[in-house]
Amino acid sequence: MKHFAIALALLGALVAAPAGARNVGAPEPSQAPFIPNFWDPQSRLERPDVSGLRLVRFVFDDEHPPFGFVGLDGAAMGFNVDLARAICEELRVVCTIQARRFSTIVDALEKGEADAAIASLAITPGARERVDFTRPYYRTPARFIARRDLKNVDARPEALAGVAIGVVGGSAHAAYLAQHFPKADLRNYPSTAALLAALREGEAPLVFADGITGALWLNGAGSRDCCAFRDGFFLDPAFFGDGVGIAVRKQNVLLRRAIDFALLRLSQQGTYTEIYLKYFPVGFF
Repeated sequence: MKHFAIALALLGALVAAPAGARNVGAPEPSQAPFIPNFWDPQSRLERPDVSGLRLVRFVFDDEHPPFGFVGLDGAAMGFNVDLARAICEELRVVCTIQARRFSTIVDALEKGEADAAIASLAITPGARERVDFTRPYYRTPARFIARRDLKNVDARPEALAGVAIGVVGGSAHAAYLAQHFPKADLRNYPSTAALLAALREGEAPLVFADGITGALWLNGAGSRDCCAFRDGFFLDPAFFGDGVGIAVRKQNVLLRRAIDFALLRLSQQGTYTEIYLKYFPVGFF
């Protein structure tokens, strides 16, 4: 269930983009960061009555930085943790945030041991059978990543016909290229680590991969500043899922609506942007 998320004016491209759509206007890394935004800036939701929410018990997974981890001082940290705290502050409710092993997160909700889970849970049909979800608070786009000396990448099927593109064999990204870029020359690698190593060493000057994994790699020492995202992002639920949401117990409509309201407000106020840039200086969109 786990899946390891844009300027307000471009919201419509994310909220209502058709399957397979890409944003051809995504800036290069040297330009202003491109901030994900999954909420309609024109929305005017009424603040819910949260007087019945005396305490909200959040759980998160602390083994996958930068989404959730424990700092050197033992304090809970991460994108998910900061977002949970901001939600509670916006709603003006008392919250606790407890770390759990990822495999126990949904069980904790079902058993009544927690009220909400902010643990990068993918919104899937199987997950929906056990819990309810808020609107997605991030999505995982697919991105082209290239060596820095490959400056111009026109990510249209006709432009990449015959071009060698590295991809993890058998992955959703490979399947997407096979369907939408049928004339590209796909070069399969056994794992993401092998794919990114080939990119860094110049064996595969252009690859197609998960945007979040790519962003973390580009911002880390492992990339040796070799590479950068090129052209736009790709969002297709049939291949890359419906995004990641905050999970609540089934039928907990009040809490789900309250969190959705808080997420919208955090987006409108710029708080979501601040948290995103804190943990993703190289954005994944």
